[in-house]
Amino acid sequence: MGALGEDMDLYALEYGQDDPTKCTARKMVRMDMARSVNRKFHASDSTVVLNPYGHRTISPDDRGVKGILVLDCSWKQAKEVFFRKLGGKHRRLPGLLAANPTNYSRLGILSSLEALAASLFILGEDSQAEGLLALYKWGPTFETLNKEPLEAYRNARSEAEVLKLEREFFPQLYEMPS
Repeated sequence: MGALGEDMDLYALEYGQDDPTKCTARKMVRMDMARSVNRKFHASDSTVVLNPYGHRTISPDDRGVKGILVLDCSWKQAKEVFFRKLGGKHRRLPGLLAANPTNYSRLGILSSLEALAASLFILGEDSQAEGLLALYKWGPTFETLNKEPLEAYRNARSEAEVLKLEREFFPQLYEMPS
């Protein structure tokens, strides 16, 4: 994994709502693996905006995008943050397990670094994803925990197939609460 610009362009919009010592977005920026952008940033149509409330799911259909934007905010304040107008192609990630120490093994509660790495794996950018995960000692655990779903999502032929696979790997996402 090289410096910014050698691979997919990665952007981080930091809201500063979490503990700065645990902020994975800040570390990616500091290590020149992502570019910090401000709240006036407007993503182009060739940029995926990772949005857990997006109506579409990232899939191999999105190959060819030039960049990925992650919004680094507290999960407790995410709904407010993710409904801003940011441009780009809003996509949610399919179900995956967190490896970060704060949310270890929790479904879908990923750090910014995990979200970007997952997107890169799904889009076929494995070496860039592995470079991000190498920033933390728990990083490679993310790939290990999610090896089968990440591989299946990457090899899917369409967004519909990613959704079908998500339902198979994580049926609890689709169960109705009683």
